[in-house]
Amino acid sequence: MLSTHRLKTLARLALIGLFMINSGSVFGWGQTGHRVSGEIAETYLSANAKRQITKLYPTESLAEISTRMDEMRSHPSSFWQKTANPWHYVTVPEGTQYNVDRAPREGDAFTALQTYAAILKDGKSSIEDKRLALQIVVHLIGDLHQPFHVGNGNDRGGNDIKVEFFREKSNLHRVWDTGIIDRQQLSYTEWTQWLTQKMTPNMVDEWRNPDPAVWIKESAKLRDGLYPEGNKISWEYQFQHLPTVKTRLQMAGVRIAVYLNEVFK
Repeated sequence: MLSTHRLKTLARLALIGLFMINSGSVFGWGQTGHRVSGEIAETYLSANAKRQITKLYPTESLAEISTRMDEMRSHPSSFWQKTANPWHYVTVPEGTQYNVDRAPREGDAFTALQTYAAILKDGKSSIEDKRLALQIVVHLIGDLHQPFHVGNGNDRGGNDIKVEFFREKSNLHRVWDTGIIDRQQLSYTEWTQWLTQKMTPNMVDEWRNPDPAVWIKESAKLRDGLYPEGNKISWEYQFQHLPTVKTRLQMAGVRIAVYLNEVFK
């Protein structure tokens, strides 16, 4: 039989998981989207970046570690429950631009990206710290390419916009994290193969921008045009916005690589 302490621990973890499910917390792209962008990034890594990444993760790909930051959100440690929780998004009110000087004291995706990129660059950082840093960097670059991870400050990145997506109760943020992607019924490897085949050298060159402020500006501009007129959305909304989802996943993949190439330069 399980000890009383063990039972209490399991119960606490279950409650934490239940809270995370019901709270409408933001999870960028969902597992499939993050894995797609991580897998695309592998194609565009420099030789040096590949060597450095392999030292940290000899048996795991960027696709595999790309979801770790979301998976750890149910971990009971203070770091994952409190410290890292606000780092999945930034706030840019409509009609404004992101300003790091106005970032919250607890940080956001932009400031966390800077912090953990510096850890990767620091030769004195431990292997453990660098492994964590790489997980966070890969994940947050993906997050910043999901338009509703650049929130307007009014509706929690679309979480408060309740909708029916193909007759299922949801919210606008979840539609963009997982709804549109999962409706295609593709594995992340199928997504990656199909999207990569459509990426021309000119497209990749155009997207090679390692500046997170640029990605944030793009997402904020897109976000403002993604609010539906009604609360029941299905085929028309998906048809209209699926191309944007595909492009943002492609761009995120290229930029993960470009950013890491600069970090490991």
